[in-house]
Amino acid sequence: FARHALRHYPSLPFETESNNALGKFYYCLPGDVRDRIDQMKNRVDFYAPARQQEVPFLALLLDCAIEQKVVRIEYDSRGGVFSRNIQPVGVYASNGFWYCPAYCFRNDDFRLFRCDRMLSAACDSSVKPLDHHHIHLGNWESYSRRPQARVRLFVELSKTGMRRCEAELRPAPRLHAREDGSGWIDQDIPENEIPYFAKFFIGLGSEATVKEPQALIESMKQILSAIAAKYRS
Repeated sequence: FARHALRHYPSLPFETESNNALGKFYYCLPGDVRDRIDQMKNRVDFYAPARQQEVPFLALLLDCAIEQKVVRIEYDSRGGVFSRNIQPVGVYASNGFWYCPAYCFRNDDFRLFRCDRMLSAACDSSVKPLDHHHIHLGNWESYSRRPQARVRLFVELSKTGMRRCEAELRPAPRLHAREDGSGWIDQDIPENEIPYFAKFFIGLGSEATVKEPQALIESMKQILSAIAAKYRS
C-alpha cells in the first residue's frame, strides 16, 4: 500500500525496482490474501494533487545521494535559468511535487531544489564530493550555514479554516483547537516564506484572520489591491 500510495505521482525514483519487488511479493502470497489485497485496493487510497510535470532525473538524484556523487544541474528558478554543481542529500515527495535537498557548491551551503524545475542533470566526476554520509533528509537543515530570520505567525481560524490548514498547508502547521472546532496557529516561520503564506491565507478568505506578523498582513493587502485593480476596469 506504500507503493499504491505513490501511483498518483507521474515520476518515481525507483519505478522498475518497486514493481519487480511488489510483483515477487504479491505472487508469493496465498490466493485468498491476494484476493483480499485486490479488494482493498479499490477501497483504500492516498490522494496527492495531480501534477503534470515529468521528473526524469529522480533515479539519478537518488543514486547520487546514496553513492555520494556530485551532479551538474541546469535549474529554472524564479530569477532565471542557472547551472551549478550540487551533492544531493536525497529526494522526497510532498503535495504532489518531488524535492531534492542538496549541498550547493556555488553557495557553499545546503539548498532545497524542486526536481521538476531541473532542466538537465548529469554526474560530474570533475568535482570532488564531500563526505556527507552523516547527513540525511532528517537533519540536513541543521547543517545549513545560512541563518534564517524567523517571525511569529499568529492566525485565528474557523472550523473550516482549521480543516483546510490541516489538509493543505505544508509543512503541517501546529494547530491549536477549541471545543467548537475553531482554533489558531501560533508558531515561528522563516521570514522568506511570507509570500507563500500570504497567498495561502488569502485563499482561505474569511475562514482565516491573520494577526501577526504585520509584514504578512501588508503582503496580503498588496496582493488583494493588485487583484482589485485588475478587475476594476
